[in-house]
Amino acid sequence: MIDHTLIEYMESMLSQTPTEFKRYAYDDIRWDNKLLGIVGARGIGKSTLVKQYILAHKDEGKFLYVSADLMFFTSHTLLDLAHELTLDGFTHLIIDEIHKYSGWSKELKNIYDIYPDLHVIFTGSSILDILHGEADLSRRAVVYPMFGLSFREYLKLFHDIDVNVYSLEEILAHKVELPGLPHPRPFFEQYLREGYYPFALENGFPIRMQQVISQTIESDIAQFADLKATTARKLKRLLSVVAESAPFKPNMLSLATVVGVSKNNVADYLIYMERAGLLGQLRDATGGIRGIGKVEKVYIDNPSLMTVLSGGAPNPGNLRETFFYNQMRVRNDVISSKDSDFVIDKYTFEIGGRKKGNKQIENIPNGFIVKDDTEYGYQNVIPLWHFGLNY
Repeated sequence: MIDHTLIEYMESMLSQTPTEFKRYAYDDIRWDNKLLGIVGARGIGKSTLVKQYILAHKDEGKFLYVSADLMFFTSHTLLDLAHELTLDGFTHLIIDEIHKYSGWSKELKNIYDIYPDLHVIFTGSSILDILHGEADLSRRAVVYPMFGLSFREYLKLFHDIDVNVYSLEEILAHKVELPGLPHPRPFFEQYLREGYYPFALENGFPIRMQQVISQTIESDIAQFADLKATTARKLKRLLSVVAESAPFKPNMLSLATVVGVSKNNVADYLIYMERAGLLGQLRDATGGIRGIGKVEKVYIDNPSLMTVLSGGAPNPGNLRETFFYNQMRVRNDVISSKDSDFVIDKYTFEIGGRKKGNKQIENIPNGFIVKDDTEYGYQNVIPLWHFGLNY
C-alpha cells in the first residue's frame, strides 16, 4: 500500500504547477521511454517540466511524483517504492532531484530490470555522470540535457509575446519576423540581465542566484566529486577569477597559482563547473562541444549569471560572446575559429558592437558579422538578438 503522504505531496506540488508555458525541451523529449532522465543546471525548470507532463497525461496512466530528498527515503528505498507501485497498478514513477539520493544509479538499474511495466522519469543535476555512475545505465536510460531560457522563451514567459523558432539558416537569411514587437532591444537588454532563469519572475533575483551558485558548488559538485569544504570554497574563488576575465584562454598554472590549488586539478574543476551549468568551454575543431577538442576559451555559462558575478556591470564585449555561445550551443556544434570568434558548420561568426566592421572576415567564405546595438540585419550583418530565437 502506497504511503498516503506521498500522494498528498504529489497533489500539492501539481496544484502549484503553471501550465500555460512549456519549455522547449517538452516537445524534444520522447516521454514514452521506459527509463528517462532530464538533467540540467539548477533553476532552469526541470521540475516544472515533469509536473506539466503528469498534468497533461494523468488520465493515461497512474503516476507518482516524488522528490529524492523527502523524509520518506530516510527509511525506505526507491526499489521498495517501485515494488509497492507495481502492486498497486501504477504505470509511472517520477523522481525529482535524483542526485540527492545515495546509490541512485544502482537502484534505477534494478528497477529497470525487475519491473518492466513501470516507466521511470528522473531529473538531476547535470554534474551527474549518468552513463558511468556506480551502475552502467548507458543501455537503459535515455538522458536529455536541458538548458535555460532562450530569448524567444523569455519573451513568451515574461511578456506573453509569441515568437517562432528560427533555424540557423533562417536567421542568416534574414527571415526573422517579430510582428508584435517592432523594437526588441529593450527586452533583449532585460533578458541579458536576468532572463535565462525562469525564477527571475519572482523577487530577489541576485540573492537567489547567489544561492544557486553556492548550492551548485557546495552540494552538487562537492558531493559528486567528494570534495572537502575547503576545496569547494576554492571552486568559488576559481569561478570568481574566471568571471573577472571570461572569455579567456585558460592558463592552468596561472589559475592554479591564483586560486591556490594544484595545476593538475584545475582542468577537472573547470569541467565540473561546466557540467554543472556555471561555465562554458569553447573547444577547437578536434572535437567540438560534443567531443574532446582542446579548450580554447572559457566562458561564464550565461549572460544572467555573468551579470550577477560581475556585480551588475559585465563587460559588453564579453557579454555578447557569452550570449552567442550560450544560445547557439543548444542546437548546434559551436567551435572556436582560428580567424574569428566562432564556427558553426560552414559558417564563421565575428561578434561585435554597432561599429564592428567587416575587415576580420572579408576573405572568409560564409563569414558573418553579428552586431549588438542594432535591430535589423542586412547582407552578412545579423543582429545579435536574432540568435536567441534558435530554440
